[in-house]
Amino acid sequence: MTGSFGEHATADEVLGQRDLSALRVLITGASSGLGLESARALAARGASVMLTVRDAGKAKAALEDVRAKAAPSATVEICELDLASFKSICALSGRLIAEARNFNVIMANAGVMACPQGQTADGFELQFGTNHLGHFLFVNRLVPLLVRNAPARVVVLSSGAHRRGNVDLGDPNFVCTPYDRWVAYGRSKTANALYAVALDKRLRDRGIRACAISPGAVGETALSRHLSQEDLERIRSATGRRPVFKTLTEGAATQLWATAVADADEIGGRYCENCSVAETITDPAATNGVLPYAVDAANAEALWTASEKFVGETFSWA
Repeated sequence: MTGSFGEHATADEVLGQRDLSALRVLITGASSGLGLESARALAARGASVMLTVRDAGKAKAALEDVRAKAAPSATVEICELDLASFKSICALSGRLIAEARNFNVIMANAGVMACPQGQTADGFELQFGTNHLGHFLFVNRLVPLLVRNAPARVVVLSSGAHRRGNVDLGDPNFVCTPYDRWVAYGRSKTANALYAVALDKRLRDRGIRACAISPGAVGETALSRHLSQEDLERIRSATGRRPVFKTLTEGAATQLWATAVADADEIGGRYCENCSVAETITDPAATNGVLPYAVDAANAEALWTASEKFVGETFSWA
């Protein structure tokens, strides 16, 4: 599918004058960057938005920022969530289920990128554990809320970095292989794409569609806090040109397009970029497109099975 918006479409161009007052959206990792910009654009059009933040100290600032840029009366709520902790995930998801909260969109936006080697509270490599397993557990626990409010969508942020490597379910924590922060990030982003494939397969008949999106290279987010000038020079050397970054509002465009503009049946189970469904490619050095292993159904099922084992829960929603 080819979208009507280009690579540099902005959040406001994509959403236009839409009335989103019927939309109830949960966005993870929304204290800054793409999550906060998405919240602003949605709230400005009447959507009710819940933002999850890891740092409670940033919560008030995020709330004030959205209301100042959207509308003072915007319906915005902040909840604390650490996706690197199963305990934190279970606490918030349990509370939302108990309160019978209403959501018809979950945007799995939070993430860490190219960080030094570390572990989550539950012993998993930090990027795979946060970016994939944290969302796998959190979103899956909230599926009953989506089912009740169907039609609904799950928008999972992946990345062109998925082209750096397929998931390695035999060594997800880099026990047997030397840690490479970019390979680890790439694997986690492949996992994000595969999660959308498997989730969409399980829920499409219940009115819920899931997709993965790549926002493109965005230079104004906290995600890049671990990147040095030397890292940027390496990227330039590898590509033969200086990195061209999207602005924050351009970066948020595709996730907002997938949330409220794109046809759900066309994007369900797909990987999207630049406000359209991405082409499947074979060259990992390409700057756009999705590699086959990141949308492969068998690969997605293998990841799902392993992820249930890793988080210690199974999900069927019978």
